[in-house]
Amino acid sequence: MTKRIFRSICGAAAAVFLASLLLIMGVLYSYFSREQMEQLQRQTRLTAKAVEMGGLPFLESLDRVETEGPEKEDRFINSDKTVGLENREHRITWIDADGAVLFDNRASSAQMENHLERQEIQDAIKSGMGTSVRYSVTLTEKQFYCAQRLTDGTVLRMSVSWRTWWSLILGMLQPVFLVIGAAVLLSLFLADRLSRKIVKPLNELDLDDLSMKEQYAELEPLMIRIKSQQRQLNRQRAELERKREEFETITKNMTEGILLLNKHGAVLSMNEAASRLLGVSRYCVGKDLFLFHNSSRLQELIREAGGGKARDTALPIGEISYEFHASPVMSQGAVSGIVLIIFDMTEKEKAEQIRREFTANVSHELKTPLQSISGCAELLAEGLVKPEDVPRFSRQIYGEAKRMTALVEDILHLSRLDEGAVKLEWETVDLRKLCEKVLEELEPAARKAGVSLEITGTKGLVQGDAGLLEGIVRNLCDNAVKYNREGGSVILEVQELGDQVRLSVTDTGIGILPQDQERIFERFYRVDKSRSREVGGTGLGLSIVKHAAKLHHAEIQVESMPGEGTRVSLDFPHGMVESWDRSK
Repeated sequence: MTKRIFRSICGAAAAVFLASLLLIMGVLYSYFSREQMEQLQRQTRLTAKAVEMGGLPFLESLDRVETEGPEKEDRFINSDKTVGLENREHRITWIDADGAVLFDNRASSAQMENHLERQEIQDAIKSGMGTSVRYSVTLTEKQFYCAQRLTDGTVLRMSVSWRTWWSLILGMLQPVFLVIGAAVLLSLFLADRLSRKIVKPLNELDLDDLSMKEQYAELEPLMIRIKSQQRQLNRQRAELERKREEFETITKNMTEGILLLNKHGAVLSMNEAASRLLGVSRYCVGKDLFLFHNSSRLQELIREAGGGKARDTALPIGEISYEFHASPVMSQGAVSGIVLIIFDMTEKEKAEQIRREFTANVSHELKTPLQSISGCAELLAEGLVKPEDVPRFSRQIYGEAKRMTALVEDILHLSRLDEGAVKLEWETVDLRKLCEKVLEELEPAARKAGVSLEITGTKGLVQGDAGLLEGIVRNLCDNAVKYNREGGSVILEVQELGDQVRLSVTDTGIGILPQDQERIFERFYRVDKSRSREVGGTGLGLSIVKHAAKLHHAEIQVESMPGEGTRVSLDFPHGMVESWDRSK
């Protein structure tokens, strides 16, 4: 803006200067032309009077002055102040009444043409005096003519050359250029100062504080409009900030990843889940998604969504399986952006795998006793069993039916725990007394297996459901007895550790391999399947322990060495029943 003002001021100054120069030169030229013509008229009248008194000898004397050289000419001029002529500038011609030239101080009168048709001569004959101006293209000069009629009817004409307008300019080039240079420098200086002064209040304009001390009246409408737009922008910014906070609050705790892309695939926004799932920083906003993930399937998905089609695709990243869903965002019939939602399918696939394994295990666990019951019943029905063997077959049928009943009850109990359908009765429970009760009930089975039972520690008070806590202790101790060796031991320990109560069950049994330790709490998972069938386990005991411990906010730790034994510890929180979710 400063440059434009500077150029405008300089242009205006140059235009005014040139116009003024031309106007002044024109006025001066016109003025001096009139002065020259008036002076010529005065000189003509004076010379005419002198010719009337002196006649031709006076004119010839002037011609002699010219031929005798400059010194005599100067003497003539200085001696005759009344005439005041410099015959090198003025031309004197005496013309007869019929137009013949009687005398001319610049040329031979005999060789000169008739002058009767000249304008100044005709005017002088008619009115006594005539003037005219003629332009010489060759000499680029003007000729002023003035003719005076004498009393005898002859005409005396005087003429003088006068420079034209252009020749006058050319003759004054040096002073003109000096004036122009000075004017240009002054104009540049003043234009720079003036443009800076004009723009200074605009450069110092504070959009946060529009109360200008040196505000132009012309800027007041602009200031009012800016203030109005600022208020509107502040409202829009506050609204956008509120919507952004709402969006981040909604998407922050989502497990699904959400990305907003423009139609070219550049990231506009992403939540923490998307950053975590893709393993990229949230600072990649504004960059192309394919710089961080160059999967051809993902590129095809984004390209189709950019074409206005919603698409899904499953895409593994490392060991994790993801499902990508891309939907176009339409605006006025055109795609303006893309919403990309990422689902982590690992847990879903794992749950599906567990469900399939659970179904297969249930089928297998029920099939075996059913086949045994069916076989025994068929033999009894056909009368193929000796009377003395009937009790044995009956006991086998009863045992298998009992095993099936226990399996079904465990499955139903586990399902209720899974769904939260078990109504818990919260109370203060002493884990040591609970352990003593369980050990007393398991004493016969332990004695039969040749395993000793022992309890150590002090009382530990926890808040929970006594039935579920008893189930935890019973299942852990039952497994410790069943998977122990003859002459082995099972030790229960109850400890108070600050704000926690620890229950530990340690045995000297077969132990668990490291790769199996993470899976022992899965349903129907058995470390030693052949031994499980011998001891009659359902494979659901530790799954029930896991779910019951979760309901009591207890953490489980397993320490085991193959052939040396296993230690299972549960850490229960002390009290704080009010902070627990009793609805479970």
